[in-house]
Amino acid sequence: MESLIADKQNFHKSCFRCEHCRGKLSLGNYASLHGRMYCKPHYKQLFKSKGNYDEGFGQKPHKELWNNKNHE
Repeated sequence: MESLIADKQNFHKSCFRCEHCRGKLSLGNYASLHGRMYCKPHYKQLFKSKGNYDEGFGQKPHKELWNNKNHE
């Protein structure tokens, strides 16, 4: 089985897919964030949907993490 390494992770070529649309990726058409792989169109779309790299990709906003530290 062919494999490839992207973002310091090993993938079967057939398993290297976009987290959002499940489309096949290649080393020239992917972007990664928080260990997840995306096709470039969906990466841009998810960022634009919320205007940041946290909420658009299903993560807690950093500002919430900062607020929690200030209350301790």
